[in-house]
Formats: sequence, C-alpha cells, structure tokens
Amino acid sequence: MQWFNLGLFLLEAVIYFTVMTTFLHFRRQLGLGVFLAALGVMHFMETYLAAVFYIELPLGTVSPGSSVFFAGKLMMILLLYLKEDAATVRQPIYGLFLGNLLTVGIAQLLQFHEVVALPGGRSADMGFLDEMGWLMVWGTALLYIDAIGIILLYERLGRFFRNHVVLRFALSGAALLTFDQVGFYAALNLLFDAPPSVFLGGWWAKLLAVALYSLLFAAYLKIEQIPRFARSAREITDIFHALTFRERYQALLAQSGVDGLTGVFNRSRLDAEVPKMIRSCLDRGGELSLVMIDVDRFKEVNDRFGHLKGDEILKDVVARLRISSRPSDHLSRFGGEEFVLILPGMDHEDALAFADRLRIEICRSVMRPDGQCVTVSIGVATAPEDGHVQDALLGCADERLYRAKKDGRDNVHGRFGRLASSEAGAGA
Repeated sequence: MQWFNLGLFLLEAVIYFTVMTTFLHFRRQLGLGVFLAALGVMHFMETYLAAVFYIELPLGTVSPGSSVFFAGKLMMILLLYLKEDAATVRQPIYGLFLGNLLTVGIAQLLQFHEVVALPGGRSADMGFLDEMGWLMVWGTALLYIDAIGIILLYERLGRFFRNHVVLRFALSGAALLTFDQVGFYAALNLLFDAPPSVFLGGWWAKLLAVALYSLLFAAYLKIEQIPRFARSAREITDIFHALTFRERYQALLAQSGVDGLTGVFNRSRLDAEVPKMIRSCLDRGGELSLVMIDVDRFKEVNDRFGHLKGDEILKDVVARLRISSRPSDHLSRFGGEEFVLILPGMDHEDALAFADRLRIEICRSVMRPDGQCVTVSIGVATAPEDGHVQDALLGCADERLYRAKKDGRDNVHGRFGRLASSEAGAGA
C-alpha cells in the first residue's frame, strides 16, 4: 500500500506541475491572472489537507497537501520570478496573506449568527474553521518569507552555478522547504498535536517533490525551445478581449516605445517587437542574431566626470551603432549602459565579425574627457542554434557578455568563446 501511495503521490506532483507550467507558459495568451488565480484557489485545500489528511509512504507519514501542493506553489513562485520579475511575484503573496486575514475576520463574525438546523442534523464546525483560518495565516506568512528567501538564494547561487539553472532551482527549493517544514510543523504540533513522524516524513516528501519538480523543470526548459511550443503570442479572443481598447494600447505603444536619452527603442519596445522578428525569420527558414553591447567601466566615467558627460558618451556610442546598422536592424537600450542590436538574416559568424567591427569603431571614435577611448564588451547569440525565443537569446547573449567582461573587457564572445583578432579580420 505504501508503494501504491508513492505512485499516486508522484502522479499528483506531475499533474500539478504540468498544469501550472502550462498556465504560466501561455500567460501572454490567457493572461497572467489565470495562473495567479489557479495558484491561489488551492490554498484552502492545501492547508486543510496539511491539517487532517495523511498517508503512509516508504518515507514516513506524509500530507500531499503540504508535500505536493505547497511545495509546488513555492517552486511555481520561483518559476514566476524567472519568467517575470519580483514585482509580479509579490501580487499572489500579498493577495493570499490579506485574503487569509479576511477569512479569519469573517469567521469571527459568522459565529454571532443564529443558525438553523439542516436535515440530518449537520452543523458547521466553527472551531475548526477558526483554527484553519489562523493556520492559513501562519502558512502564508511562512510563504512570504519562503518566497523572498528562495529568490535571494537562487540569485546568490548564481555566483557559483551561473550556467546550472536547474541545480540552482533544486538547491533553493530544498533549502527553503526545509525551513518551511520546521515552521509549519510547529503550528501543526501546537494546534493538532502532530507527532514527530509527521515532521520527518513531510520533510523527506518535500525533498522528493523538489527533486521531481526540478526534473520536470529541466524537461520544460527543453520543451520551451521547440518553435511550435513557443511560437504563438496571440491573445485568446473572447468578450473581455473586445473590451480592452486594443487600438488605444497600440497607439500608446507607438508613442512611448523610445528611450528619452538616446532616442533608440526602449526595453518595452524590444519586448513588443523582437519576438515577432524572431518568429518571422525562423518561419522563413532564416537566422537572426542578437548582439548585447555593454559600455566598459561606465560607472567610472560617471564618478570621475559626472553624469552629464556620461550621457554624452552614451549618445556618441548610440550614434556609432546607428551608423553601422542596417535599416532592417533593431537597436534598443536594454538598461543603463547596455544596448541590444537585433540583426535579422545574419548568421553567427557574420554577426561576430560585425560585432567586432562595432567594437573597433567605437574605440576609434568615442573618447572620454581624459583622452582614453571608450571600449565595449559584446555577447552574441543566434537563432535557431542558441534558442527560438527572445528570452533564450537574451540569456545566451548576456552569459557571453559576462564572459567578455570577465575576459578583460573590450572583446567579443560568441558560441565558441572569445573572437580572436584574426577571425575578425577574416570576416571583415
């Protein structure tokens, strides 16, 4: 029976992860609210099961509510952070916490009602509802700490395992769910006299769930690279879609998608247009290269010569990038002193040579007030070899830009490492 329970336990985890990642993956078409609502609607069931529903596994006494669903929720929050940002992550956390406080408050008011008897003599267990309310508040408070901790730990592990996303995903989940198990068991023991076997069995079950979720996350990353799976960005058309004033949104986007300092496209315009450029190139069987450019030691320029001089240098760099670009290319300011140049129809070898010519030209023509030339470090990624979607290409180019910085700056890194000067000359 224990092994049968284990099989059902693993099946439940697979179903949960598959459905939730599907909602998250198609958030552009369905809307992020579908994912967030699905994440929150199971919260009461998770807490209820964690309080009263336990099974025997080879690992010990386990509640699927805590080990499958709550552990899955925390890993989904980390995945949401990886796909969106911290500002998006806070929405479900605050919503759950405030909603649970409201539940506790309403439960107190309900107890003042004069109730009527139902057929069969059934009546509401208000004491249990009260206990469940406070348990949910405690669980959500832990979830708030867990969410902050798992994100910070994931980022900190990036210093040691930069290229091992799945390993960071697993280690972060294991560490924070261990902390969570200690905190949540304390509440279970206080309210329901849960025995120590519940703590040990639940801890092992959460680690097992993290291992399974990490394997499924690795599979998801592979599936995400399949063009057909990542291709459509069209929204689901329904009555709500018709009420969103799409024409006004498009007009606003056309007016606002320019960086105020440099005059090139901004990050929002990049996110709006580049996915369509990638799909268009790949659908025609062509290639597209993404070049990420970072001005070296720019903070030193601002600190020594002032931000106004730093702004002038950024404008000079952009001027050289514009002169060297083709009309079909897409230049945007990615943030700070980083720029992204999209090169439709250009393969990796030509993009590397093009990037190196940019590097040389900027060094020749853009000077600091002290007479030193301004240098740039560049990372290059090319679709479809390095990915089929924007996030994959940006991540790949950013990683290569990091290597270029680490390799002494003022150089170009591509798929096979640093571009040697002889290679640049051959491609020029």
